[in-house]
Amino acid sequence: MVLLQTILIFILVYYGLKFLLKWLAPKLFNYAMRKTNERFEQQFGNPGDFGHTKTREGETTISKKPHRRSNPSKKVGEYIDFEEID
Repeated sequence: MVLLQTILIFILVYYGLKFLLKWLAPKLFNYAMRKTNERFEQQFGNPGDFGHTKTREGETTISKKPHRRSNPSKKVGEYIDFEEID
């Protein structure tokens, strides 16, 4: 009789947890996503404004990268010739 009660308890616990997780999992997932979104917005600002600047309509903006001059005569390092020793 004890074996039958134990099996019945395991079955009830299994189906009870299955029902609770089916009901709670979406709510927990939505909560986690909402919190993650809030942290992201706090850290990086509104993602809808990313890459947009406040300019008036018809205004032209030109942005150039600064010209970086390379010095070809700049010595980068020393050449070392290796020889194999048998």
